[in-house]
Amino acid sequence: MRLLYSSTNALVVAHLRNLLEGAGIVCRMKNEFLYSAAGELPPTEAWPELWVAAADFDRAQALITEATSDKSHLPSWQCGHCGETVEGQFSACWRCGTVRPPPA
Repeated sequence: MRLLYSSTNALVVAHLRNLLEGAGIVCRMKNEFLYSAAGELPPTEAWPELWVAAADFDRAQALITEATSDKSHLPSWQCGHCGETVEGQFSACWRCGTVRPPPA
C-alpha cells in the first residue's frame, strides 16, 4: 500500500475514500482517530491518511486530482432537461438531477 493523500481534515479524507471506493478502488484510511494525540506527536503524524494499493495508485491519484481541482472558473451551463442555468462547477442540475453533458 502507498500513501495517497493526507489532510488535517478527516472529513475531506473520508470523502475522498468514498469517492475512490465508488470507483472500485480499495483504500484504507489511517490515523482517523489520532487527532487527540496531536501535541504529543508532531502534527503531521496525527493527520488522517488515505492509502491505496500500489497497482491502483496512479488511477486513484488522477481521481483525487480531478476531485480537488478548482472548478469555479468553468462557464455556467443550461440543463437540457429542465432549462435551468447551472453554475459551471456543478456536474448535475440542482433542480432535476440531469447530468451535465460532455463538452462538445
